[in-house]
Amino acid sequence: MYLQITNLHKNFETKAGPLVVLKDINMLIEQGEFICAVGASGSGKSTLLRQIAGLDSPSSGEVRIDGKLITGPGPDRGMVFQHYTLYPWMNVQQNAEFGLKLQGLAKKERRERASYYLSVVGLTRFAKSLPKELSGGMKQRVAIARALASEPKVLLMDEPFGALDVHTKESMHEFMLDLWQRTHITVFMITHDVEEAVFLSNRIYALGARPGTVRKEIKVQLPDRSHAVKRHAIFHDYRDELMDLLRKHGQEASLAVAA
Repeated sequence: MYLQITNLHKNFETKAGPLVVLKDINMLIEQGEFICAVGASGSGKSTLLRQIAGLDSPSSGEVRIDGKLITGPGPDRGMVFQHYTLYPWMNVQQNAEFGLKLQGLAKKERRERASYYLSVVGLTRFAKSLPKELSGGMKQRVAIARALASEPKVLLMDEPFGALDVHTKESMHEFMLDLWQRTHITVFMITHDVEEAVFLSNRIYALGARPGTVRKEIKVQLPDRSHAVKRHAIFHDYRDELMDLLRKHGQEASLAVAA
């Protein structure tokens, strides 16, 4: 499996004329990779994810999975948003089954598959709980189980841990790494959190702003993925390189707007 983005441009029409949000985006994501796209506000991260999800169409260029052109949403892409998007009147099991029900799976099959993925994310004993009875991290794990239940080729994540407190976020980072290593699913995540990107990903695409462009691709090679690695010099080097890159291009974008 691979996800390929080729010469992708996205413009929005405004009263002042076309607003270029994404310009000349090229990416290649192989099966089993954990990829992060990092950028500040205005870099078009969420717009890029919408193109991959098929929720919006490029102005030009294309996005393909296994050579197949993406023209709309599909079960080959699972989506996890920053906010949990759980149905409050449904229990955990019903939320996890929801996408499968829309796909027309038989009741027995969707129950078994959703139950399996709830076990994968460690929530079997909360299957009958309502979302209001869960913590923020648990709600996000339900959302991830729901996305995984459709058995997508790639899991798309839109700043999934941005609304969590620091300790819960760290716990979710450990959970995501364990999940990724156990399932070997391909993950493409957008974030503005540089340390999060360095800790989780194999490769990072650093996006500049106004318009969003790929400024640099960074391959991350850490000695391990424990939280202790955040004290390691190589972790600081990756973090500082990304911070300097984003700061530089943020200043350039501000100057361009001022001009």
